[in-house]
Parts: sequence; structure tokens; C-alpha cells
Amino acid sequence: MLVAGCAAPAPEAGLHGFETVGIVVDGQRLDVSLAETSTQRNQGLRGVKELPKEIDGMLFSWRDATPTTFGMRDTIIPLDIWWFDDEGRLLGSTDMDPCLEEPCLSYASPGPVLWALETPLDAFDFSPGSSLTTVETG
Repeated sequence: MLVAGCAAPAPEAGLHGFETVGIVVDGQRLDVSLAETSTQRNQGLRGVKELPKEIDGMLFSWRDATPTTFGMRDTIIPLDIWWFDDEGRLLGSTDMDPCLEEPCLSYASPGPVLWALETPLDAFDFSPGSSLTTVETG
């Protein structure tokens, strides 16, 4: 289950315009940029050539669990996306390839999700059923 306690932004760290929060997935601590508004979710990691060394990925969050799709238009980094339900359980993952020109593939969640975590391709190996929780970063 996701626990309250997201921390304040790290001004000189992370990706510009995104708050940095700490999460734990399957017992492993990650520092991620948080995309929780529609504008932030639409921007995601588009145009990012590489993640800052202190950032492990980007966590997308919705107010209510919903089926969703992701595209990789103008995304340079190959990514894994990890799909989490409203209880923080990992439903599965998808490998996503960069796409610099149309048409680009769409990647659908396996069901309603409350969180989606993008990480560099093959950087992590979480098991279905793993749980996502937040931790304080500051």
C-alpha cells in the first residue's frame, strides 16, 4: 500500500519541473521524479537524453485507478514501464522502445493502474505482486 510522506522537491537535483520523491519497490529504494498532473504526465521523459545520476526513473500518479496508455514519441531513452494497481501491487511491466518519428506504438496498462513507474530498460527486475510504497526523501 502506498504510504503518505512524499518529500519536498530537490532544487538542484532531478528533472526540471518535477518533484523528486523516494519510493520502495520490492524492498529496493529508488529516487524518482513525480508526474502527477496531466501536463507533467504528458511531458514525462520526452526529450531527456539521460536521467540525472541521482534519479532512478519517473513515477506517474493518478487520482483514481484507470486504464491508460503510454507513447514514446520524442522519447530517447529505452524504458521499462511498471504498472501498479490502487493497492500498490505490481501488475506487470512492458518494454518500451524510443520513437523519434511517427507512427509510434502505444503501450497499454494491463488494467486500471494508480501508478506507472518508468525506469531505464533492464535497470531493475521487479516481480509481479511486488509492492510500491513511498518514503521520505528529506
